Amino acid sequence: MIIDCHGHYTTAPPALGEWREAQKAAVAADPDFVGEKGEIRISDDEIRESLEANQLRLQRERGTDLTIFSPRASWMAHHIGNINTSRFWTEHCNDLIRRVCDLYPDNFAPVCQLPQSPGAPIEPSVAELERCVTEMGFIGCNLNPDPSGGMWDGPPLHDRYWYPLYEKMVELDVPAMIHVSASCNPNFHTTGAHYMNADTTAFVQTLMSDLFQVFPDLRFVIPHGGGAVPYHWGRYRGIAQDAGLPPMSELVLNNVFFDTCVYHQPGVDLLVDVIPTENVLFASEMVGAVRGIDPETGHYYDDTRRYVQGADLTDEQRKMIFEDNARRVYPRLQV
Repeated sequence: MIIDCHGHYTTAPPALGEWREAQKAAVAADPDFVGEKGEIRISDDEIRESLEANQLRLQRERGTDLTIFSPRASWMAHHIGNINTSRFWTEHCNDLIRRVCDLYPDNFAPVCQLPQSPGAPIEPSVAELERCVTEMGFIGCNLNPDPSGGMWDGPPLHDRYWYPLYEKMVELDVPAMIHVSASCNPNFHTTGAHYMNADTTAFVQTLMSDLFQVFPDLRFVIPHGGGAVPYHWGRYRGIAQDAGLPPMSELVLNNVFFDTCVYHQPGVDLLVDVIPTENVLFASEMVGAVRGIDPETGHYYDDTRRYVQGADLTDEQRKMIFEDNARRVYPRLQV
């Protein structure tokens, strides 16, 4: 089986976006606007239509079996409005993911977004994680290390602010994919810079802290191949060594994992050469940040299975990347 650990509902029916635009207009007029969750009317047929020509077609064409599926990352937009804005929006997005997975249980497994908001307490995120996992069978969450949308004015991941969420994650035995949302900072293109910056920043925040000593069972998936991390592995090993910290194998590699959302063969070759096989999970992020065909290969950039197949790996190592590691990192996954 090939398990793609990184998929977003980027093709959701239009009614979801229309509800969000109305909500955004209301908070633009009144930043303290509370509103209510209300209802978004989306039929099962609309959900099927949104997936059959997109994610499901690509699964079949590319030979993958199941996608760990979450709401559209760039639409989380935690910097918009207030905690109520984020809570109602998050609940709608997560409810829709549950419906997708109910309609296609063999193709998708649910991961939730959290109702984060700049300056807001973390407890609403703890409550939503518990709702999604215990009531709706979700297997993990997406955690935004920068709810400000590129301003980076909140606490780092090792700050005690996050501890109640980490405690709940450990209790429920679910991992978090560290995934930012849209950038509202014009210095940082969302998918080309902000995502990569966040992946690298999150890794270094964990590297230079005692987070995994406090929470030895906490698990993070850092997407997009870890940003700059594999390319600068020697730098990070050296920084840790200069700081008198333990080797990487003890410091982070029991808790941090990387996905294969790297869109060319040399990048994946570097990833699997530098990062231990047991720390790499297959992922494509389709349909996502890059949707075109690479003129150098004639294949889609995000057809990442080709890169894993083309890497210098044994069959056993490929099986670990394609399936076994995802099952270990997401133990609630039952397929």
